[in-house]
Amino acid sequence: MFQAGDIVHIVACEDDPRAVGRRGRIVDEVPPGPLTDGRWTVHGAGLLIGSLLCHTHELRKVSAGR
Repeated sequence: MFQAGDIVHIVACEDDPRAVGRRGRIVDEVPPGPLTDGRWTVHGAGLLIGSLLCHTHELRKVSAGR
């Protein structure tokens, strides 16, 4: 499970394949629900890549936030 501020390595991303291999930061304060189809919001993967929606299995925690 992730928490807001956690740094994650993106190992796959159905939303935007350009993000694979990059790191980003979890934005969600609560676990994702039906609105995002159970996907986490990840920000900061790159200058030309906006916020992403990634499934739990597409992410690996690098370090805890806050």
